[in-house]
Amino acid sequence: MVAFVIMAVWRHDAAAQDVFSGIDPDGFDHTVRPQDDLYRHVNGRWLLSTQIPADKSNYGSFTALDDTARENIRTIIEEATASPADANGQKVGDFYSSFMNEQLIDERGLTPVQPALDAIAGISSKKELFRHFGLLQTLGIGGPIGFFVSTDAKDSSRYLAAIVQSGTTLPDRDYYLEDDEKYLTARDALKNYIEKLFELAGLPDGKSAADQILQLETKLAKAQWSRTELRDAEKRYNKYAVSDLPKLTPNLPWPVFFDAVGVQDLAEINVLTPSFFEALEAIGNETKLSAAKAYLSFRVLDGVAPLLPKPFVDAHFELHRKQLAGVPEPKPRWKRGVDATSGGGAGDFGVLGEVVAQIYVAKHFRPEAKQRMDELVGNLMKAYEDSIGNLTWMTDDTKKKALQKLHKITPKIGYPTKWRDYSKLEIRADDLLGNMRRSALHEHQRMVDKLGKPVDRTEWGMTPQTVNAYYNPGKNEIVFPAAILQPPFFNVGADDAVNYGGIGAVIGHEISHGFDDQGSKYDGDGNLENWWTDEDRSAFEKLTGQLVAQYAGYEALPGKTLNGKLTLGENIADLSGMAIAYKAYIVSLNGRKAPVIDGHTGPQRYFLGWSQIWRRLYREEELVRRLVVDPHSPSAFRGNGPVTNLNAFYEAFDVKPGDKLYKPPGNRIQIW
Repeated sequence: MVAFVIMAVWRHDAAAQDVFSGIDPDGFDHTVRPQDDLYRHVNGRWLLSTQIPADKSNYGSFTALDDTARENIRTIIEEATASPADANGQKVGDFYSSFMNEQLIDERGLTPVQPALDAIAGISSKKELFRHFGLLQTLGIGGPIGFFVSTDAKDSSRYLAAIVQSGTTLPDRDYYLEDDEKYLTARDALKNYIEKLFELAGLPDGKSAADQILQLETKLAKAQWSRTELRDAEKRYNKYAVSDLPKLTPNLPWPVFFDAVGVQDLAEINVLTPSFFEALEAIGNETKLSAAKAYLSFRVLDGVAPLLPKPFVDAHFELHRKQLAGVPEPKPRWKRGVDATSGGGAGDFGVLGEVVAQIYVAKHFRPEAKQRMDELVGNLMKAYEDSIGNLTWMTDDTKKKALQKLHKITPKIGYPTKWRDYSKLEIRADDLLGNMRRSALHEHQRMVDKLGKPVDRTEWGMTPQTVNAYYNPGKNEIVFPAAILQPPFFNVGADDAVNYGGIGAVIGHEISHGFDDQGSKYDGDGNLENWWTDEDRSAFEKLTGQLVAQYAGYEALPGKTLNGKLTLGENIADLSGMAIAYKAYIVSLNGRKAPVIDGHTGPQRYFLGWSQIWRRLYREEELVRRLVVDPHSPSAFRGNGPVTNLNAFYEAFDVKPGDKLYKPPGNRIQIW
């Protein structure tokens, strides 16, 4: 395996200062011209010489940084285990110990989960079944109804409870409904997995249960909205008085469900996918109670399998990682323990994510990085302001409202100003499943307690140790966790061109989400409200339609093209973020000519820096999965797609007709 490393490339300028270029020259393939394939030019040799680690479905810049963060977090956790500094440190050490104690887990076998299985076996009516859907929600185990609390999209000062379609095991509805060979194989693998779990748990009739559960999940999949439909912010806002839910689904006992999730007095709710719940009622009417109980038993076993003895862990890995993502080997147990403790990605806080975060930030986040980020964000905001002012397709009235929204964006950099409270969470060093159950209840209660209170605008949706960034339309905020503020995205000692092409374009990307096809439906206060004229929205949709067509024309695998509608928001953000970050870079030069470093001009280094952050290899199964579930385009198309629309790219590399990345000027798409 060749690790991703930013090479130190030095130059000596007139001021006698040594400066990193921030470019990794060892990754380049000079047999490929940047005018034909910028992504391969920058990353070709890296792609050929790198092997995906055996425990991963893909590998690239993000995963390399994530590996480094995980190693740092492991040290933090092991130090807390050996010598806890306080009560929170004790919890970190005790939880990690409970995860790593395989001998005790094996000795206890199915005992920790047996009460849940016995309770399901004792269900005697569909009303009790519906209550169980709610009870399992509080334990982090999903059924056909997903319940959550978030900012009210039409009143961002308050919280609103919501329900949404759920209940399927395979990655997307297409896996159940389409006859692609990969999907057929996945359905067979799901049946084998169900049968194996029933066998391991000593439950009868596993083969029959597998057939019934697949049939039931297929019905749920058929009723589900597509991921493209789910992106539509207006369609998924359907506020009901709870007392009016019988008008939608006359026979579903909602009071029982809401009582089970701990919101007995709930007055109103957003039903994101109304037609799904209408169909769920019909599905419930035609499903035998025995089949529904088998389904519920499977959901429990699937949810806790990674926490049970090795045969359960292996069965879970065989379906979820090997069959569906192509991963040949499971992660070492310490990695899984670190992820369970600290969180494993976007939206995943683990059991004690913000406890670990406080130590991580103190050890690994440099104050000067925040200062530089503040400067970069400020420059990007100024460039965006200038760009909005100069748009030719938008009228002045709408421009004013766009600028108002831009000026209200809140940047959050590094880590939150207020940490989560874990004082009421009980952790025992000898009770892994109990720890996970208590943690799920603790987080569920934290969420439910938000109802009736003002929106907490200090809260983060990621831990600082997450290698990612996000825009939240309901709070109109851009958030950059500490862990992403490292090379190749951001290097305090590197040349500005590469920083603007890396983290600068990421900042621009997140700002642009406030103005993509869905984010643009929210105003500066985070409310779902139309601030556009019909004329401007029509002009905008004409431009975004061209972007849909561009990406829908890319073939990621033989016969498998990108879904231009699903990926539209991210593609808008990539294109606009790059355009704005480049303007900000030029402004940062203050009229000076950028130096030539390692034979590359400043504008060239900007685009090279952009391309190198997207280097990534995928296993085929993982790429198949992402093409249907991921709103982001695969990395090669993120590296190449936006630049074909940017005049600055043509100027930087003298791109001409006949070059593969050339587009005639009239076909280049400029949105923001």
